[in-house]
Amino acid sequence: MKTLLRNCWYVALPSQKLKPGKMVHKKMLGEPVLVGRRKDGEVFAMRDICPHRGIPLQYGWMDGDDVCCRYHGWQFSTNDGRCSLIPSLTEYDDLDISRIRVPTYPCREVQGNIWVYFAEDTKKEIDLATIPPVPTIPDFGKIEPGISEIIHFNCHMDHAIIGLMDPAHGPYIHSSWWWRSGRRKFTVKEKLYEPVPQGFRLVPYDMPVSARPYKILGNKVSIEIVFELPSVRTEILRGDRYSACLLTTITPIDETQCEAFQSMYWTIPWMGAFKPLLSFLTRKFLYQDRDVVIQQQEGLMYDPALMLIDDADTQAKWYFRLKQEYQKAQAENRPFKNPVEPRILRWRS
Repeated sequence: MKTLLRNCWYVALPSQKLKPGKMVHKKMLGEPVLVGRRKDGEVFAMRDICPHRGIPLQYGWMDGDDVCCRYHGWQFSTNDGRCSLIPSLTEYDDLDISRIRVPTYPCREVQGNIWVYFAEDTKKEIDLATIPPVPTIPDFGKIEPGISEIIHFNCHMDHAIIGLMDPAHGPYIHSSWWWRSGRRKFTVKEKLYEPVPQGFRLVPYDMPVSARPYKILGNKVSIEIVFELPSVRTEILRGDRYSACLLTTITPIDETQCEAFQSMYWTIPWMGAFKPLLSFLTRKFLYQDRDVVIQQQEGLMYDPALMLIDDADTQAKWYFRLKQEYQKAQAENRPFKNPVEPRILRWRS
C-alpha cells in the first residue's frame, strides 16, 4: 500500500537536536518542512519555501519570533506564517502584507521528541481543537529519553514498519556474539494480542526468570508492546523496582525513503553511565534492520509477488488492514473501526 497516511502526527527530530534560535530543514511526506525553536524554547514548523521567489527559508535566519528570508529579507511569523515585513516596500506601496502567508504545521514537543502534524490539505488553516493528541508513553510523564537515534531507511515506510515488527527475523538479522551467537535454539512463542484504539498490543506478560538482563528492573518484570498508526511502536518493560521503554517511530521522507527514530527511556537513576554502550547497541540493531531492507530492495525492483503467512506475519497483515480501514474511514468521514480482534499468535523463533 504505497500511500502515506495523513491527519497524523510524525516525529521530525529529537528535541536535543534543535537548539533555541535554530532551524532545521526536513523533507516529510514529500513536503519541504522548516522546523525551528524560538529563543523562548517553543517549537514551530512551516513550509520551507518563501512565497516570493521560492527560495527555501532554511537559508535565512530568525529575528525574534520571525523567520527572515535571505534573498530579500521578507519576514514571516512563526506563529501563523503571515508576512510581517517586506523591507523593499515604501510608503507609496499599497500592499496588505498580512495576506501573504507561509503554510504552517501544528508542532509539539513531547517526551523529548518534536512532532509535526500533517493534515489532508496542509495549505488550509487547521482547527487545532479537532486534531488528535500527540502520542505519548503512558506512566513516563515528562521524562526525557536517555538516548535518541535516527537511521535512514532507503525504502517505503511500509517495509520499514513490518520489518521492525517482524517477530521471526531476530535469529537471522540480529545474530551477534554479544546478543545471539547461534540460530538453532528455537522455541515456540505463544503470545496474546488485542486491539487498541488505532492498532494492537501484545498483552503484558511476565518475563521468564532466566532473562537475567531484565532483573535490573526488579525481581518481577512484565513486557508490553503496542503498535498504533501511523507508525508508533512502544515496548515497555515494567519491574517492581524500575521501568524502561523503547519508542520507535517511522517518518516517511517520501514514497521511497523514510527515517526511523528510536528513543530509550528509563527510571533507573544510575543508567546514564551506560549511555555510550546503549547508543552503540541501539545503532547496531537499527543498522542490521536497515541493511536487510536495503538488500530487499534489490528484489523488489522486479515487482515480485510477496507473501504473508500465519502466524509470524499476522502483525504485518494487521498493519495493512488497519491502514486500509483508516483510509476508508477518512474518505467516508466516519469513525475508525479497528479490524483487529483478540488472538493468540504462535511462531518459532
